[in-house]
Amino acid sequence: MNAKVVITDWGFPSLDPERHVFEGKGIDLLEYQCESEEEVIRVVGDADVVMAQWAPVRANAIDAMTRCKGIVRYGIGLDNIDLEAARKKGIPVRNVPDYCVEEVADHTVALALAVQRQVVSVFQRLKEGTWKITPPLALPPLRQSTLGLIGFGRIGRLVAERARAFGMTVIVSDPVVPEADLRQAGATAAAFDRIIKESDVLSLHCPLNEKTKHLINGPILRQMKSTAILVNTSRGGLIDMDALVEALRTGVIAGAALDVFEQEPFPPGHQFLALPNAVATSHIAWYSSASMQELQRRAAILALELLRKQSRP
Repeated sequence: MNAKVVITDWGFPSLDPERHVFEGKGIDLLEYQCESEEEVIRVVGDADVVMAQWAPVRANAIDAMTRCKGIVRYGIGLDNIDLEAARKKGIPVRNVPDYCVEEVADHTVALALAVQRQVVSVFQRLKEGTWKITPPLALPPLRQSTLGLIGFGRIGRLVAERARAFGMTVIVSDPVVPEADLRQAGATAAAFDRIIKESDVLSLHCPLNEKTKHLINGPILRQMKSTAILVNTSRGGLIDMDALVEALRTGVIAGAALDVFEQEPFPPGHQFLALPNAVATSHIAWYSSASMQELQRRAAILALELLRKQSRP
């Protein structure tokens, strides 16, 4: 009997990379577009491996799995998968932690520059017929600015490398990274409170969990510089959006640029999108034509490895 791999949901042009990996290996590939946990429950019961992109693979869905040998997440983050429920059931969970790190680092810097150089706000002003040779906000030059990084994994390191090319000072809050590693990367360790108070550009690169949910909230925003910019290409739930909107509207901070949101798709009428000091993209930081196919191929290889590992005597 062929092994069964169930893809709960996917947003790629095709699943040809997965089919190429699985071809001739005795695997039946079943493709779905689940949006709710109830839909996931209905399709994963007899799956040998489950592959998921955004669909919620929560405790009830994991409990419904009768012979699952592993779960593979299309991507880096694992917040749509109940890791504790999978652990209790003995189901290994895999992700693809480094498939798009260059793209996300590039996008992080692009978002920061878009706000810091006020590209979007000035373009909008120009379309409305206003020609002025000074932008709306008085912000320090990058070469005199401090970049604060919350998290210093693969992406954070690449962002720091790019920021140093602009002459920025880089300070980092990441309790698991040795200070020697930070120094080697041209960065300096700093406590979270210092990062918040001293950063001219604050960029988030940490996972979303119970401890980091709404890490950036009203009280934290009020400790930031009034000329500071917040950038998030990590996870939307790290930011309290209501508090951020209020901080931007009242000038508590100068601007924000986000690629990820707690609610996705992001509501088109949300007040954040109407703010002149805000920039948003639709969770595209991960994307390039190369990174997408690499993600699919490597996720399929992980699924194949899970099947082979469990089939060994």
